[in-house]
Amino acid sequence: MTATSPHRNDALTDVAGLRVGHATRTGDGRLTGTTVVLAPPGGIVTAVDVRGGGPGTRETDALDPRNLVQRVEAVVLTGGSAYGLDAASGVMAWLEEQGRGVPVGGPGQVVPVVPAACVFDLGRGGDWRARPDASTGRAAVEAAAATGLGAPVQEGNTGAGTGALVGPCAAASAPRPPCSPPASRSPRWSSPTRRARWWTRRPGRCTGSSSRARDR
Repeated sequence: MTATSPHRNDALTDVAGLRVGHATRTGDGRLTGTTVVLAPPGGIVTAVDVRGGGPGTRETDALDPRNLVQRVEAVVLTGGSAYGLDAASGVMAWLEEQGRGVPVGGPGQVVPVVPAACVFDLGRGGDWRARPDASTGRAAVEAAAATGLGAPVQEGNTGAGTGALVGPCAAASAPRPPCSPPASRSPRWSSPTRRARWWTRRPGRCTGSSSRARDR
């Protein structure tokens, strides 16, 4: 894979053949979503580095170079913690319909390899059970397939990032954790992006377990 032109969008779609699609779910207690990075037909060679104390992943072991799989057809990033990994099932179903995947038999008998990883956003919209599922994954991969090559990628609180937070404090009982903006500045820092910038500019301000963002 090669870049179409250096930093044209400063996004994944700068890599020739890649498409990105989002499925965002908000309202009615929902604040979550799924993002799909769709490879061109034939798949792409990928690698993975799983970190964190509570990673939520699916099919990432298939990317070990010692294993049989050489290429993947898509990568799924999703909210919903481990529940949200079900979104990959919808992506697999769509790819199977396209005849894309590892051939394991006769015509149309394929197994699409779709590694997935999740973030913790359960209950962010108010409903604990509002999480991505197979239909969300299908919507995201269909959105990716509908985009043109080299298209800009929407970023921020969309798709898998819809309910994501940066550096949340676990000590909910504390009246004002040290890693939260002062009350007098709350209106100014009401947007998730601005709050994220405030936190990332103050390394080490959180203490104990509250300083570690939950992976799942």
